Amino acid sequence: MESGESDAAAVRREVREETGLEIAVGAFVGRVERPAPSGVFDIHDYAAVVTGGDLRAGDDAAEAGWFDLATFTTMRTSGELVDELAETLDGWGVLPR
Repeated sequence: MESGESDAAAVRREVREETGLEIAVGAFVGRVERPAPSGVFDIHDYAAVVTGGDLRAGDDAAEAGWFDLATFTTMRTSGELVDELAETLDGWGVLPR
């Protein structure tokens, strides 16, 4: 987050920078901590609705895409997801059923 930036403003900015999408920020979903080079990243996750833009990979990703639950499950079992991503999203109840 930038100094003085609200969570909602930071989410909108980060999503725009990393995906090219414009969003309306929804409810807080959950929080995780991940190791960082100089400490810990404290990540707050929010629901969101896409309102514009074109999906693209940001400078720190090889690709970006939309995935249905079947594809997500395949990615999970083949080890293509970030450690604990599926378990965290499932625990928060935000995966499609």
